[in-house]
Amino acid sequence: MCRAIPGKIISIDKSNPELIMAKVNFAGIIKDVCLNWLPDSQIDEYVIVHVGFALNKIDEVDALETLSLLREMGEI
Repeated sequence: MCRAIPGKIISIDKSNPELIMAKVNFAGIIKDVCLNWLPDSQIDEYVIVHVGFALNKIDEVDALETLSLLREMGEI
């Protein structure tokens, strides 16, 4: 089964307009994520990420609830 995980954008690199990248914090783990499908994303917003691509924005309350549930399940 595949999961999309919420993470918080901590920086955005738009130096290459064909490949917008961000550093995203997933409960303390920082990963590079492609924002090409969500080019209007901003720092401190939460996004749902699957295999390195931000798929959708999510509000902070829902993101933190999802991360809490994943912790309870032992997934993170």
